[in-house]
Amino acid sequence: MPEISYHAKRRRRWPLVAAAVLVPVVAAGGTIWALRTQGSPAETAADFLSAWSRSDYAAMRALTADPPADFQRVYDRFRGDLKVTSARFTPEGKAGESGGAVRTVRFRAALDAAVDFSYDGELRLVERDRAWRVAWTPAAVHPRLGDGARFRVTTAKPEQAPVTAADGTRIDTETAPGSVQQLVDALKEQYRSRLTGTASTRVELVGADGGADTIATTEKSAGKALTTTIDLGVHQAGAQALEGVSKPASLVALRPSTGEILAVVNKPGGFNRALLGTYPPGSTFKVVTASALVADGMSAAQTVKCPAEQTIGGFTFHNSHHEEFGALPLRDAFAHSCNTTFGDLAVNRLGGARMSAVASSFGFGQPIQPGVPAVRAQFPAPEGDTDLASAAIGQGRVLASPLNMAAVAAAIADGTWRPPRLVPAGLVPPDGSTPKKLEPGVVAALRRLMPAVVTEGTARGVAFPAGTAGKTGTAEYGSGEEPPTHSWFIGYRGDLAFAVIVEGAGMGAAVAAPVAARFLTGLTAR
Repeated sequence: MPEISYHAKRRRRWPLVAAAVLVPVVAAGGTIWALRTQGSPAETAADFLSAWSRSDYAAMRALTADPPADFQRVYDRFRGDLKVTSARFTPEGKAGESGGAVRTVRFRAALDAAVDFSYDGELRLVERDRAWRVAWTPAAVHPRLGDGARFRVTTAKPEQAPVTAADGTRIDTETAPGSVQQLVDALKEQYRSRLTGTASTRVELVGADGGADTIATTEKSAGKALTTTIDLGVHQAGAQALEGVSKPASLVALRPSTGEILAVVNKPGGFNRALLGTYPPGSTFKVVTASALVADGMSAAQTVKCPAEQTIGGFTFHNSHHEEFGALPLRDAFAHSCNTTFGDLAVNRLGGARMSAVASSFGFGQPIQPGVPAVRAQFPAPEGDTDLASAAIGQGRVLASPLNMAAVAAAIADGTWRPPRLVPAGLVPPDGSTPKKLEPGVVAALRRLMPAVVTEGTARGVAFPAGTAGKTGTAEYGSGEEPPTHSWFIGYRGDLAFAVIVEGAGMGAAVAAPVAARFLTGLTAR
């Protein structure tokens, strides 16, 4: 009998197709050719699991013995019920025998889903048409998944952590003042992830009888409380001070030594004009202009001129009520809020670049991130003498919010301009401004100039508590020979700085200054 040589080369194809291989068997009557099953249980299981990992249900079906009609629907429902975003199915160990011609291959399932979890499963494999195929039942998906059963995910929302005032009193309730609720709404948006925490989620296997077994869980984590800098006593005093005001108004109070916002009052509510409103600051900006003049060598006692009118760059500036004070110390020109004096000095002694630099040291043009949305003060580069003179008295294109101007007053009170904040320093967004120390000479001079406004200047007729320093402001807006004006007053007393604006209310000394006085008096009475 001639020798027969045989070499069988197995080729893998995708998907696996049943194939027969001739195998020579030597018998008494000669050589008999027999058929052998292609591949192995382990290879088929590996191919099936690989296809499952990439959701290739057609390839999985081709590797299955007698797949049911709803084969793909079972797997789609498995992914959908568990909210699976990705999954990995990998064989573990060698194929084992389950009796007769059945082989078993264990696998490990790792799911990224509503709850990330893993489980161990098992595939049963049988010979079919000279190839190894998966003998499919629902248990091939999960060992405890039987007919009529399915997975269910339930979520329990976490309790939101509280937002509190500085003393721990909750301010995220309906009983909180309206202006405070305004802030809380903005804080909840800004610090949503901190306050909300994470939910608890449970994966259950629900049987055909309705009974449920827990398969996996995640525990909820509580949100972290947010303690603000709000002082409810200061806020209440501010709200009471605005009670008799009929026009839209705002009051902001700060702690100069830290920049903490103590009170934000808006009347009426709706728009947070205290932090988001932009207004010409009027003569309250003379605090900045006077600081620039002192920093450049002028003294509070130096004699200046205050005519009723002054033409600068072709435009005629005038004082309130066209008052004329003649020659007087800079201190008195500041106290009487001489527009003609400060407009002229800004042009002839300072210049646009110097004014811009000093304004920047008081926060103008600087981003502020108190923990809720807030506008930055604007001091555009002056374009010519008229524009510069207008800017020096807080008119033209200069704009600021009550918060911005409260920070200006706070800078004089403390000696350092600090970006205002409503939340702990560690929670302030990193893209805000940094503190800027003022020159000692500037601080000393302004601490003489600002008290003079209250004792003998434009606000001398208002009953302020002793120790108050401030600056009135009457800011024109609109057009016409006698344009309407906003009423301003900014100031400080001890470690408290504040700003008041009443829209379209006229003279600062007539409306905003009395509001500030009632505010401070209310605080001293506590």
